[in-house]
Amino acid sequence: MILLVDTLAFYWLQSVTKLIPSTFFQNIIHTAFWIFSIGLISSILLLKSRIDAFHPQLKQFLITSLYGIVIASFIPKLIFVIVISVLYYTNYVFSEEESLIAIPIIGLFSGFLPFLVILHSIFRTLYRFKIYHIKINFKNLPAAYEGLRIVHISDLHLGSFRSRYHILERAVKIINHLEPDFIFFTGDLVNNHAWELKGWQSVLKKLNAKMGKYAVLGNHDYGDYGNWKSEQRKLSNFESIKYFYKKIDFKLLLNEAVSIEKEGQKLAILGVENWGKPPFKQYGDLKKTLSSVLNIPFKILLSHDPSHWNEEVKDKTNIALTLSGHTHGMQAGINIKSKNWSPIQYKYKQWAGLYKHYNQYLYVTRGVGWMGFPGRLGMRPEITFIELHQ
Repeated sequence: MILLVDTLAFYWLQSVTKLIPSTFFQNIIHTAFWIFSIGLISSILLLKSRIDAFHPQLKQFLITSLYGIVIASFIPKLIFVIVISVLYYTNYVFSEEESLIAIPIIGLFSGFLPFLVILHSIFRTLYRFKIYHIKINFKNLPAAYEGLRIVHISDLHLGSFRSRYHILERAVKIINHLEPDFIFFTGDLVNNHAWELKGWQSVLKKLNAKMGKYAVLGNHDYGDYGNWKSEQRKLSNFESIKYFYKKIDFKLLLNEAVSIEKEGQKLAILGVENWGKPPFKQYGDLKKTLSSVLNIPFKILLSHDPSHWNEEVKDKTNIALTLSGHTHGMQAGINIKSKNWSPIQYKYKQWAGLYKHYNQYLYVTRGVGWMGFPGRLGMRPEITFIELHQ
């Protein structure tokens, strides 16, 4: 695909470079174009053929770096090819003489603009944390919890930060400044491996909540996407990830619930293991999770995958609020006031923001970290601040 698009892009690029009077500079541009293209394709093939020879940390860095370069190169070229082809073959605007100059320039601009936007998403937006302040009213919220302050975070993917602790320390300061009663984390602490947690204990332990910190697992926390030499190594990796939550003073909820009491009134916090539609596995057991708190009217559920809400929560339980992550908002989309769009919405009905069904609510955060593409295009990393009211 890269080679095909680059071949078409080069064909049309020549209509731009021929406007340059110097043949020498034309040749430099043409040569640089193909050096980059062949170099990128060769790097992908080399990494693919020797991927097991690299240390996991280096492998992850190389994959995400190439992912970013491919997106920053492929999409602008594709847009350039489409725009200049459409203008050339359906030209009713310019005269034949004007089109020799106008069409190449417009086509070039159409390629450079998305290129600059993608660069901005990689080098500027990726770690510009945004607070989403949500207020939700419940008829059955116990009076003792009026104005309850919740910070909801998800999808840290610590391996993607590559030990740049200072970046996440900024998020920790923002969260603590909100003075939450609870901090809820809804999974995907790592990309796959427990070694990604090295050094993060001192950062994440600084998170403060007056009434408690709770977490659940995400699909990436089980090690299901790794190549393990034995099942024992996979299990050891999984146990290390679970134990890390104790180090940072989070209560990890594994298909279980806790009852919180204040001024003689109770609410329940439930946490299920990851439950998603295939190919994602269904470790979650909501029936088991509910069993110990059936007599508590107001319940908050932590469940990593938002598809769980549709399948097992709404209309089937009396859970008031479900908090999820997982989608990242695809790390690309549009968020302009009430206008939200992302390609991920064609896969997930609930993909970002607040959803209501009668007296039940679901909130899906866009996540704090990133996975795969090292950028966030119109989909900034999210810290969700939720206030509950009667």
